This record gives sequence, C-alpha cells and structure tokens, in this order.
Amino acid sequence: MPATPPLPADPLIAPSRGRTRRTLLKAGGALLLSVLAPLPARAAQILAVRVWPADDYTRVTLENDADLKTSHFIVKDPERLVVDIEGLDLNPELKSLVAKIQSNDPYIRQVRVGQNRPGVVRLVFDLKEQIRPQVFTLAPVGEYKHRLIFDLYPVQEMDPLAAMIEKGEWSSDGVPVGQPQVAEQHPAPGLPLPDNRIPAPGVPSQAVPRPDIAKVEPRKPEPPKPNDKLVRMLTIALDPGHGGEDPGAIGGRGSREKDIVLAIAKRLKAKLEQHPNMRVMLTRDGDYFVPLNKRVEKARKVDADLFISIHADAFIKPTARGSSVFVLSEKGASSSAARWLANKENQADLIGGAQSGGADPQLASVLFDLSTTAQINDSMKVGKAVLQQIGGINTLHKNAVEQAGFAVLKAPDIPSILIETAFISNPEEEARLLDNNYQDQIADAIVKGIRAYFAKNPPLAKNRLT
Repeated sequence: MPATPPLPADPLIAPSRGRTRRTLLKAGGALLLSVLAPLPARAAQILAVRVWPADDYTRVTLENDADLKTSHFIVKDPERLVVDIEGLDLNPELKSLVAKIQSNDPYIRQVRVGQNRPGVVRLVFDLKEQIRPQVFTLAPVGEYKHRLIFDLYPVQEMDPLAAMIEKGEWSSDGVPVGQPQVAEQHPAPGLPLPDNRIPAPGVPSQAVPRPDIAKVEPRKPEPPKPNDKLVRMLTIALDPGHGGEDPGAIGGRGSREKDIVLAIAKRLKAKLEQHPNMRVMLTRDGDYFVPLNKRVEKARKVDADLFISIHADAFIKPTARGSSVFVLSEKGASSSAARWLANKENQADLIGGAQSGGADPQLASVLFDLSTTAQINDSMKVGKAVLQQIGGINTLHKNAVEQAGFAVLKAPDIPSILIETAFISNPEEEARLLDNNYQDQIADAIVKGIRAYFAKNPPLAKNRLT
C-alpha cells in the first residue's frame, strides 16, 4: 500500500516548496557574502498579546519594542483577514495569540500564526462574518510600549438602539420590554366598540350593541390645560469611563477604575429602569475601549435626554478625597485641579488606542462647538441636583459643580455631566469604591438627583408614549 503523501503547507502561512528549494541553492553563494555584509538589525520582539472581544468590535493588540510595518488584505470564501508583519520573528508570546481567541468571539473563529518568510510573520484570522478591518500603530504612552492594533468591525455596524432591541432592553416601538405599552381604552357609553373588539366565544355578534352612529354627537377634543405635563419616556445614556486597553486610574490595592465604574453603571442602570418612564443605554457594557467621540455619538443616536459619564479617578496626592460633578466649560476650567483632570481624561484615546483622523469632520465640528450655552445651563441644573444627593453619602471634593473642557461632555444637544464617584488613589475611598453597599448608595443618590432634575425641568415632547 503506497504511503500517504504529507499534507501541503498552508499557502497563506508558509512559502511554497519551490521557493524553498531555490532558497537552498542560493544559500551557498550567500554564505560568503554574508561574512562581508553588515549584521542585520535585531528583529522586534512581541512583549504582550491582548484580545478584547465585544459586540461593537473585536480588538487584537500586539505590544512590542519597536514600530512595526504591516500590510493586510481580505481573502473570500471563506472570509479571512491576512496580515503580514515585517521585521518580526515568531516567538512564544506571539504564538500565544492562538489560544487567546475564545469560541464566543463575535467576529473571529480562530487565528493562525506562522513565519511566512525570514523577517516576516503572517497572521491569518478566520472570520465568522464579513468585517471592516482597521490596522494601525500607536506610539508608546503611559505604561505601554509600541502597539500594533487590529480592530475588526462588522461591515453592517449595529446601531445602539437596534442593539438594545436585540438584547430585549427596548421594544421596537420605543417602550421598554416588560412595561405596559398602551392601557386598554374603553369606549365612552353609547359609542360602538372598535372593529378589533371581538365578542367573547359563544356570544353572538348581535349581542354587541351597535347604536346608530348618525345619532351620536361627535366629541370635540378638549384643549390641553396649562398645568398639564406631558409624560414621555426618558432616555439616559450612561458612560462608564475607560475600558479595554485603558484601565483608567489604578488604586493602591490594584483595583482598576474601568472595572469599578462599569459595576456602578450597571447598578445605576438597573435602578433607573425600575421607573416605568426611564430607559438606559450603556456606552459600553463590557471590558472594551470606546473612543471619546464614539461615546457621544452613541448617546446622540438613541436621542438621549441625559448623558452621565462615571469615573473614579486618581490625583497626584493620595490625600485627595471626595466626590465631584463636572460639566462642560465655555470659558475655561473652574480650577486648576479641574483643568488637570480634564486634560488627563481627554488623553483616554491615546491610552485606549483610538485611531486618529477617523472621526467624521462634520460631526467633530458639531461636537466641539462651544458656542451654545443652553446645554451647559441644563447640565449645571442636573449637576447641582446630583451633587446635592451625593453629598449625603460621601464627602464632597468641592461644594459646587465644577467646569472644564471634557471632550466626552461636548454633545451640543444633550445635558451632560461627569461624576467622580470618589478618589481611587485614596486608600479609604478605594475601599469604599470596592464595597457593594457604597456602590448601591452612590447609584441611589444619582437616581434621586436625576429624578429631582426632571421633576423641575420636564423635557420637551419627542413623541407621546403615555
């Protein structure tokens, strides 16, 4: 029985056998020349590999000790993303990428890694659907060295509102799932039942009284009373700061800001949705990074009535303590500390890894237009209401709402506030931030502040739901 021929090498990873034979023939002649040639530059080393799967997109990060040059292309049937990285030799850290792709990743089925040719490593991502890749590098910043980023976005990006509907958090007609949509309307005495009202089984249709419509006086609609308040569904956008590549501030006990604020945001979401006229959108619901402009864009796409960014920051001195509320400033920061904090938070895109120049310039010009003061005035009202409630459970860093140029607060049509729940750099406050009871208390305080604001400042009607 003839021996079974060996399986051919993957053409996307390994070079062809013919090319290998030609390389061997040339090896003898090249040996003498290599003695006289200068030594080649040392290949870059992969220091860490991280994968951040999310519904929005999947990010793969290769942290390395040098700037890398790459090229990539898509292969069809089946869908694959092929990436060639120059100046790199395969090492165990890079090989570990294979095991870091989880079966529940929404976009990557598996990844293959191999030395395509000397000095060039090839990655082949087997995909679950068509994707729109963004491949870019980031210069060293903070604790990070050079980073090579692969962001895999779906070709058909899901709208934030559609995502909430799919998760069952929002019905398609704008009423939260589980909430009564429209109360059954009983006809006025003497008026016929609507056509969709069917008699009970066994009752003949003649038993349903149908008076002469011509004899019924048409009812004139009553004009609205001046004191009548239009009740409608309120949409709150909650923005847990940082995430993914950007851990935010780190406490002395090793706690990460991104984890704490996500936990608080989820508690706050649950508490707000206990009220029948409130629904909530999270700018991120897991451990992944969202660029600052995307956070604002998500809120605008769901037509939010309020935007709340949640943080637990650090200061250069561990003695700094207390909760704070910030709104946007038109003329400059209200204090040097507020300016320092805003500059720090605005660097999130550098740390988290946002591709520069990718934003819509028209949208950017709108989001960073500070000419309107209406949003700031409304934001101050929300901020004061929330700060008053938070002051009942924690020391306030300042007794007034502060202002600074936070990029994430620059939606011109949505009242927006940023809450520093406590200082994670303060050992006592870090312990409180990690406590479930304190997280509940801070969430309850924010809910009370929101409700107090809307009680005094009912939003304009968008659509009549109740």
